Amino acid sequence: MKKGIFTLALLSIFFVLAACGTNEEKKVETSQTNQTQTKQEPAVSLQLLKNDKVGDYLADSEGKTLYYFTKDQAGKSNCSGDCLANWPAFNQEDFAVPEGFDKKDFGTITRADNSEKQVTYKGYPLYYFAKDQQKGDVNGQGVKDVWYIVNSKTEFK
Repeated sequence: MKKGIFTLALLSIFFVLAACGTNEEKKVETSQTNQTQTKQEPAVSLQLLKNDKVGDYLADSEGKTLYYFTKDQAGKSNCSGDCLANWPAFNQEDFAVPEGFDKKDFGTITRADNSEKQVTYKGYPLYYFAKDQQKGDVNGQGVKDVWYIVNSKTEFK
């Protein structure tokens, strides 16, 4: 009898410990329904980096600088062909944004030239610069007076 109770106690402890395992889900309280929902956290995060010359700027999860093109229009890229070879499109699917940015300001467009998705900030497509080789490079800032870094104060005309 004591062996049965001991075995049952061990099995109970085992199941309790197994149920307490960690995962990458986060419980979120919703005020509208007062129910707890499970929300999957994005796998990567954009970052806000700082450079002495350009100040704060937006970078991807690996620290590669993100740029915008002043010849683009909201919802439309005007960079294709050789331009796109030098300024590859930023197309990360799911990401978190750093403090000072609102996730609602980020979206995607489908490019007309290759039908691929491209991330936008406030409607404007985001790009990398091919000559930025490592974290912290901002070699594309001000190129031809039409390429600029993105930060939380970026305004589009």
